[in-house]
Amino acid sequence: MIGAKHLVKRLLKPERHRQLRQALGKERIQWARVVMDRETLSLVSALPYGELDALEISGDGWSKFGFHSYRQLNYPEYDICSSPAGEGICDLVIFEQVLEHVRRPAMAVQNALTMLRPGGRTLITTPFLVKFHAFPGVYGDYHRWTEDGMRTFLEDAGFVNVVTGSWGNRKCLRADLMHGLRWTDYNPLFHSLKNEPEWPISVWAMAQKR
Repeated sequence: MIGAKHLVKRLLKPERHRQLRQALGKERIQWARVVMDRETLSLVSALPYGELDALEISGDGWSKFGFHSYRQLNYPEYDICSSPAGEGICDLVIFEQVLEHVRRPAMAVQNALTMLRPGGRTLITTPFLVKFHAFPGVYGDYHRWTEDGMRTFLEDAGFVNVVTGSWGNRKCLRADLMHGLRWTDYNPLFHSLKNEPEWPISVWAMAQKR
């Protein structure tokens, strides 16, 4: 006999099932990340990702995506600002909420360019209108980029075919003004995903090596 949980999962489309889990508090995601995660997922899904060797810097959010191979390098064991981990060693370098925390982001993306094979890509997500969130003793909080800023930043580093996006609205911005390193969990019953371009909270980009 099919249980209620499995029946709901079979009857609902995956996106609706995920929304229901979020509404019930069974699946947590930051409100500020919902659209960003969806759009970056779309960007990577459009690639032949099953053939790609991916390298993620200071994170593991993409570890189960289905790349040909996946590797992560974490600070302080590896400092992306100091030197590349090798030359032409991967097809995709992922910086998810990382560049705002490194002291020399231009050097970081230059090293990523070196690590990429010809035609390889980097995927970057970063905040704009969010509160200061350093982690004392671990890393600081140094930088913010708009879409235009991220585009020119990557072009100046030598990347081409830069695609950018951003999302935010004032309600989400106000909700995250609580004290401390806390962020509002998304609930689709109460929280709007309407984009107000004048109030970008999350910014993302994908760019290619020649």
